[in-house]
Amino acid sequence: MKRYNIAVIGGDGTGPEVVQEALKVLDTAAKKFDFQLDYTHYDLGGDRYLRTHEPLPDSVFNELRQFPAILLGAIGHPDVKPGVLEKGILLRLRFELEQYINLRPVKLFDERFCPLKDKKPEDIDFVVVRENNEGLYTGSGGFVFRGTPHEIAVQESINTRRGVDRCLRYAFDLTRQRNQGKRLTLCGKTNVLTYAFDLWERAFNEIGQNDYPDVERDYAHVDATTMWFLKNPEWFDVIVTDNMFGDIITDLGAMIQGGMGIAAGGNINPQGTSMFEPIGGSAPRYTGQGVINPLAGIYAGKMMLDHLGEIDAAKAIEDQIIRVTREKIKDLGAKRMGYSTSEIGDLVANGIAA
Repeated sequence: MKRYNIAVIGGDGTGPEVVQEALKVLDTAAKKFDFQLDYTHYDLGGDRYLRTHEPLPDSVFNELRQFPAILLGAIGHPDVKPGVLEKGILLRLRFELEQYINLRPVKLFDERFCPLKDKKPEDIDFVVVRENNEGLYTGSGGFVFRGTPHEIAVQESINTRRGVDRCLRYAFDLTRQRNQGKRLTLCGKTNVLTYAFDLWERAFNEIGQNDYPDVERDYAHVDATTMWFLKNPEWFDVIVTDNMFGDIITDLGAMIQGGMGIAAGGNINPQGTSMFEPIGGSAPRYTGQGVINPLAGIYAGKMMLDHLGEIDAAKAIEDQIIRVTREKIKDLGAKRMGYSTSEIGDLVANGIAA
């Protein structure tokens, strides 16, 4: 029997409740498909930071890098200044573990929850590959004359050929693997960001022409991409883009697939430790009420199994998420589902076990 060691970070707010349901479903799938998941739980988040004033101790970080995968609930605490936990935990893990791919499936499970007129599940099924270690998020830049009328703030976008190439190759491989439209779209802004996206576009065409001639290449400015997300989402198969644009367009993608209650993502290092999470926040106002939608967290678990190679178990989880979404729940938002958080987890788990 295969065994996998998994680090679990419940995080803040409703994060632990969501993770609990994800683990329930994962354990059911593991039993059904004959493998074992061994969990190590870590107390990271706002409560710990308020006690220790240290978001992520080096000793804990060194432990986390030994795991093939991390399952994360959510980070964000109302009593901690914005940015402290995000930079100290999320961005540190993403950067120092070289999780250079942020992977975001955008898939509509039920047309009732799509805000776009006349769009059905077959129209919204694409993936965004976001570069996750470079761009504007490296923190490069600084202030001059801070706090004075002459203040200058500089934030620099860092794009290396190594970083761009490895992101593009991952996206080309994924496009080939999905074998749907076999179309890879580069989302950028070549008409304004003429240095960064000149590099992206040249690398995109060179790699595609030389190594992936079977994959159709397409380009769209980021503003046009947001427009086509709303008007013709069926045009897209796989989209690859930089860190900032990926951050923005994936939130729009979440909305057209039904909202944050269903949206999950992966922070991928193909040769190291990867981390999977719902992309919504910690929703602290709903903590302990049992009303938060756990499906995004459960889907994050599904993505983790895909990454580990447990493809059949991952598909079984996705099939049951789709069934529950279509047949059971009234709404994807918190407090409006018609079931409690734990009942949603039971519905998915029981469907797998049946």
